[in-house]
Amino acid sequence: MRVLVKLGGTLLDEAASRAALAGQIGGLTAAGAHAVVVHGGGKQMTRFLAERGIESRFVGGLRVTTPETMDAVVKVLAGTVNHELVAALTQAGARAVGLTGLDSGLVEARQMDPELGWVGRVVGSNPALLELLTAHGYTPVVACLAGDAAGRMYNVNADQMAVACAVGFRADRLIFLTDVQGVLDAERRPLACLTVADCRRLIESGVATGGMQAKLNAAVAALEQGVGQVSIAYGAEPGILPRLLAGEALGTRLVAE
Repeated sequence: MRVLVKLGGTLLDEAASRAALAGQIGGLTAAGAHAVVVHGGGKQMTRFLAERGIESRFVGGLRVTTPETMDAVVKVLAGTVNHELVAALTQAGARAVGLTGLDSGLVEARQMDPELGWVGRVVGSNPALLELLTAHGYTPVVACLAGDAAGRMYNVNADQMAVACAVGFRADRLIFLTDVQGVLDAERRPLACLTVADCRRLIESGVATGGMQAKLNAAVAALEQGVGQVSIAYGAEPGILPRLLAGEALGTRLVAE
């Protein structure tokens, strides 16, 4: 089985949470799954910038990325956050390899909007490096930094990065682990299963907004491009990954029509 796990940055901010998730991912690879990890780090980024007197600005949920902010993306997302997760995975017995979308042209991006600065829109992916590493028992750990053929670097939304990698890697499962219980309806009740049409209705009706809207859009894109199944679930739930893969009804399962 090919599994792509996207970890929200909030889940990686504490050593105990990071170690618990690393142990579960290590268990997947030990059981023979080909696993790829994509991670965010927005909370860590905001804190790093604030400590340096730099205000974080967002437009449509995307962080405006000035040259100073891009420097923080490299240092924090591709540096500290990525390497702390690689270290935790190594301790858990996984053969983790820290990467970004820049490595071997893994994910290609273009500037999305000059108003957003160096924010990238994914335009393609080359899964050859993921294929090579997972075939030899390694676990790629990808930070959400991408580039183009001219050598420019872009800050890419982590959900979009996860979809690009999952589609290129031909993942059977894409699992978004977050700090919420799953997708909620208008009465704030968790929804167990959604189709693509259901996702669109939640967005159009204004029930799903902000970060959840972005996740649903990402899930729809993944399903429409061949990913077998997508889950959005609470990453702090004990044993969340093996339980999801065993078929337990946790979080929200998203399927094609």
